[in-house]
Amino acid sequence: MKTIQETVETIIKHTPFIEEAMHEKLINVSSLARAIKPEVEQILGKNVNTGAIMMSINRLSPANILRVKKNIKSFSLNLGDFIVRSDLYDYTFKNSSGLYKQISLLFGKIGANRESFFTVSQGIFETNIVISSNLKKEVEKIFLKETLISSMDKLASITIKLPKTNLEQSGIYYFILKQLAWANIPVQEIISTTHEMTLVVKEKNINQTFSILIDLKKV
Repeated sequence: MKTIQETVETIIKHTPFIEEAMHEKLINVSSLARAIKPEVEQILGKNVNTGAIMMSINRLSPANILRVKKNIKSFSLNLGDFIVRSDLYDYTFKNSSGLYKQISLLFGKIGANRESFFTVSQGIFETNIVISSNLKKEVEKIFLKETLISSMDKLASITIKLPKTNLEQSGIYYFILKQLAWANIPVQEIISTTHEMTLVVKEKNINQTFSILIDLKKV
């Protein structure tokens, strides 16, 4: 049977941002204890004193947070250049046998044109395409017979060049996306390769997003 300590630890570790906010002393322990009390009692199947929950919270060790923060600080100093693109369109199509042929056709038309932004992310049930505005008519013509699930305009992207050590460091994507979540910036798409990460946001949020990412190098 779980103890109060184990239950509190599990709840906090599975709640975004709380563990780190506690370490930064941004959360009132008494208020947090009252907030999670119903969940603690539900898991344990009995009434639990708020004071006991507060004691369990205060016993939590920040060791893991400190270790990850130390590694990420070193990582952030080695982030490469940021590449910003604006005036982008985002299309999501339902996967079909004909869709892949149309994607190949679009690749052929674009060729080695580096002036245009063009990415394809294939999922199990749908495929996402993000393009520059100059390719909009071409895409809508080529994929006319495909099932369009959604589309968005007035988007911009920031591509982050990641150091080779990103494969060995845990928490990288959390570290980057957390900053945007705290700033209430919705990320429309995340496109990644081994050493690149591209974030697609609304154009109205691009300046704030860029500023936040630049600040990562100063952490």
